[in-house]
Amino acid sequence: MTDFKPRVGVPVEAFALSVAGENRQIEIGRPKDRWTMLFVYRGRHCPRCKRFLGKLNQALAEWTALLDVVVVSADPEDKALADKAEFAWDFDLCYDLSQDQMRKLGLYVSVPLSEAETERTFAEPGAFALRPDGTLMLVDISNGPAARPDLDELLDGMRFNVEKDRPVRGTA
Repeated sequence: MTDFKPRVGVPVEAFALSVAGENRQIEIGRPKDRWTMLFVYRGRHCPRCKRFLGKLNQALAEWTALLDVVVVSADPEDKALADKAEFAWDFDLCYDLSQDQMRKLGLYVSVPLSEAETERTFAEPGAFALRPDGTLMLVDISNGPAARPDLDELLDGMRFNVEKDRPVRGTA
C-alpha cells in the first residue's frame, strides 16, 4: 500500500538511479537545466510494460527534444540489460529502484504472485514530470499494469506545460 500521495509543487526528495550497462547515475530531484520525465515500470516480467516502453522508444526523439527521459524498475541490472538488448530501447534505463524510493514517489508496491513472475518486490507503474528545479509537476500512478497514460496525450500536455510554464495543478 502506498504511504502517501505524491506532493506536487514541492521538490522531490533527491535520490540517484544507476543506469544499466553504464558507469553513471542519474540524479532525480536535484536542480538541473531541463525538465525530466521519470517512468517507472514493473520489470522484465511485465508484457504490458514492454508494449508501453516500445511506444515510448518509438517517440523518444520527440520526448527528448523537450525533456530528459528516465525509465526505472526494481529489477537487478542483468534483467534491465536483457530488456534493453531484447527491445533495443534507446532511453536511459535504470535499475534497482528500492522500496524506500518507491515509497518516496508514492508508488504502489506489489509482492510477486509467484517466482515465475519475479523474485522480488516491485513497483507498479508511475510517470512523474519534474521541473528543472526538482519540483514535482505532474503525477500519474497506477496500482496495476493495465492503467497507463496515453503517451501522445502526455507528450502534448507536457509540451504545453513546458512552453507555457504552466502552474502545478491539484494543490487546492
